[in-house]
Amino acid sequence: AYRPVRRLTTAPQGYEGEGFPVRRAFAGVPLSELDPFIHLDQMGEVDYAPGEPKGTPWHPHRGFETVTYMIDGIMDHQDSLGGGGSISNSDTQWMTAGSGILHIEAPPEHLVMSGGLFHGLQLWVNLPRAAKMIDPKYQDIRGKQSALLTTPDGGALIRVIAGEIAGHSGPGSTFTPINLAHVTLQPGARLDLPWQPEYNALVYALSGEGWVGTDLRPITLGQLATHGPGDAIRVEAKTELDLFVMGGRPIREPVVHYG
Repeated sequence: AYRPVRRLTTAPQGYEGEGFPVRRAFAGVPLSELDPFIHLDQMGEVDYAPGEPKGTPWHPHRGFETVTYMIDGIMDHQDSLGGGGSISNSDTQWMTAGSGILHIEAPPEHLVMSGGLFHGLQLWVNLPRAAKMIDPKYQDIRGKQSALLTTPDGGALIRVIAGEIAGHSGPGSTFTPINLAHVTLQPGARLDLPWQPEYNALVYALSGEGWVGTDLRPITLGQLATHGPGDAIRVEAKTELDLFVMGGRPIREPVVHYG
């Protein structure tokens, strides 16, 4: 049973941290269609000149998890409990803020000096009430740890970052049951992706053009498709199409911002 597209929205553009460009992927979408997620920024894609790369100053998080996935470029991370490291080329930083933590994200000095391509995502995953005040922790997930899947015709590459897709598990350890995958489709390729019926299903276009759903709704860079009920997602590519596909079991608890 293919999931119908419930809503298709276009992310507004803005700036974050010290001034790097982002697309606010969840803007204008009801929380009930996003649950258990609460925020998604596409960072870049931008090609910086020497001296231009920017990051964020120290800032706090509490009561949820931040998942930072780098596609191009390098980002250094440091938190107030001594965790951190560098991520690049499909690496993931998974920070469970829990009862509270401070962190800072910045490009390394050599990248600031040289400039270069910068492209990634940051997703916020809500924690259920019972886990809001757990101890903070940090996962450093290398790109090579992710499960790599393909379709029989080789038209799609699926990188499973967390959860389970078609019987294959990703390395991310989650408090809230979720799936996260980076999907690349070649021009003309179709992907029918099995999906847990009790999970929400979201498809975000990172680049390229294509269609989503059995009614072939056009989707392009910066657009998010939320889905109705079913147990499979269908996407097709017009050009090479990069997608971030995510979903999870809804928590169905009130979400309180800034407090």
